[in-house]
Parts: sequence; C-alpha cells; structure tokens
Amino acid sequence: MSMQSIESRRSIRKFREDMIPMELIDQVLAAGIKAPSSKNKQPWRFVVVGGKAKEEMLGLFEAGLTREQNGQALLPKNRNALPDAWNTLKVMKQAPVIIMVLNEESGSPFEAVSNEDRVAEIANTQSIGAAIENIILAAEELGLGTLWICNTFFVYTELCEWLHTDRQLAAAIALGYPDEAPPPRPRKKFQDVVTYRFE
Repeated sequence: MSMQSIESRRSIRKFREDMIPMELIDQVLAAGIKAPSSKNKQPWRFVVVGGKAKEEMLGLFEAGLTREQNGQALLPKNRNALPDAWNTLKVMKQAPVIIMVLNEESGSPFEAVSNEDRVAEIANTQSIGAAIENIILAAEELGLGTLWICNTFFVYTELCEWLHTDRQLAAAIALGYPDEAPPPRPRKKFQDVVTYRFE
C-alpha cells in the first residue's frame, strides 16, 4: 500500500448502492490478515454481512440504541455520544457490506480480567487495529470507501448474540463505493505529537 493511499483515505459516510464484487471483498480481507500481530497470534476474525442478514443485524442495532436511550444503558456515561451512534446506523444501512471484526483472544470488555489478561488484550487490540488499517488502505487502493466503526459498543450485547459469539467484538467496517469526496480532516501539528530523544 502506497503513501498516496494514506494521504487520500477518508472516512466515508455516504455510499452508493452498487454491490461490491466478491473478489474485491476477498482482496481487502486478504490485506487485513497479512497485518503484523503480537506473538503472531493473529487474533482477528472477520464476519462479512450483507443483504437480508445485514438488515436483520441492523434491526437489532436499532433496538439496542433504543434500549440504550431508554435507561438500560451499557454505557450510561457516554449518553451524549448516542446521536453519533444513530448517524452511524444510517451509514451502515447505506453501505452494501459490513465487516464485523472479532478479537478471538478476548471476551467481553464489560467483564473484569486479570492484569496479565489485560496486557494481552491491549497487545491483541493493537494487532487488530493494524489489520483494520490494512483493510481500509487496501479498500482505498481498489476504489472502495470505508468507515471504521466503534459505536458497536452501545449495542454490544445484541450484536454478540446475533453473531453467536462470546469473543470480543472489537469494531465494524462499513464497506462500499463512496458517494462523497470529503475534504481532509484537521490533524494535530507534527511537533505537538512527536518527540525525539537521542541522549
């Protein structure tokens, strides 16, 4: 993947209805599984959802957001972020494909774990982040758009039940042909985030 893909990549929130050829979906996933991973554990698992299955899953997503609004919240302190989660649902409905990303090495983030398991979870989460980055950059090179989604945590219970998994749902990726060309988002200044120490 080129520096050009890094420069041109955007988070896409408007998608065309066109279905993606399966070979392109396979290509972006193949890029994902080539990512580096801590201890080469390759903790990722990808579930590709489209068609009627996507409609069913997003119906549960909507039900989960309604539950979250009505006082049975998994994330009560994040209530102010719910409008963004509703917007994310609209984006997911537009995209022809949603890739659900699981961390096979960890369970629910809402359960207590030992210090050792927490450290391993952090390492595996970094590995999964690398896989997602590979996927979205490969998609960019192939003319596809993506949105990296973490609002799944509001509806964690509903989605994991639908996926029939007790493994950790780490994220989702909306995938499709972009129907917008958003400008670059602001970035922190280089000197504000980079420190060199050689002595």
